[in-house]
Amino acid sequence: MIPIRDTIPSRRVPLVTIALVAANVAVFIYELSIEPYAIEGFFLRHGVVPARFDGWEWSNLFDYSPGYYWPLLSSMFLHGGWAHVIGNMWTLWIFGDNVEDRMGRSRFLVFYLLMGLAAAITHCFAAAGSPVPTVGASGAVAGVLGAYFVLFPHSRVITIIPVFLMPMFVELPAVTYLLIWFVMQLFAGTLAGLTSSAVGGVAWWAHIGGFVAGAALFRLFLARRSAH
Repeated sequence: MIPIRDTIPSRRVPLVTIALVAANVAVFIYELSIEPYAIEGFFLRHGVVPARFDGWEWSNLFDYSPGYYWPLLSSMFLHGGWAHVIGNMWTLWIFGDNVEDRMGRSRFLVFYLLMGLAAAITHCFAAAGSPVPTVGASGAVAGVLGAYFVLFPHSRVITIIPVFLMPMFVELPAVTYLLIWFVMQLFAGTLAGLTSSAVGGVAWWAHIGGFVAGAALFRLFLARRSAH
């Protein structure tokens, strides 16, 4: 399913959503300037590598330099290809503006980054010991989807569904679209856990962790509405 747009207009210009999209695109353009032989090392340094945190304990929280934790943040601004960055940024653009409306700009930025952190930690637990670096904004974006799921269940999402390679446009309630999306992540994540390698190299449990965290914690970030 490919979302095209939702039916709730923004009340104001979503500056943080625009800034996040611009930042991700800018970093991806920088990635394109890196020589192919060096990109793997770049991802290893700045992506989330679960093996790096294998055996980590809360008692060791202050035993490492700040740079040790940097990939938990930097990884959510890196992408592995055009389809990866376009898919994530398009989804953020569709759903992020309304969540930003309800939270306010500064709260939304903090929420987005914390959801990316929650997704990265979930992935480290789910793929403990893996030496494969994980990059992408999808965990943070999943957190935005989780908040949207609860805040705007009656919104409608215009969606493309391929049927025999032919695109079919369908208007779905947001709650239906996001439930289908979540079940797909859960199914793929469970399947990946039963096989010897990750299905398609996708951090499915990062998506699940981000979505659940977003749905559970969004209320802490809502802006207080003025009475009319």
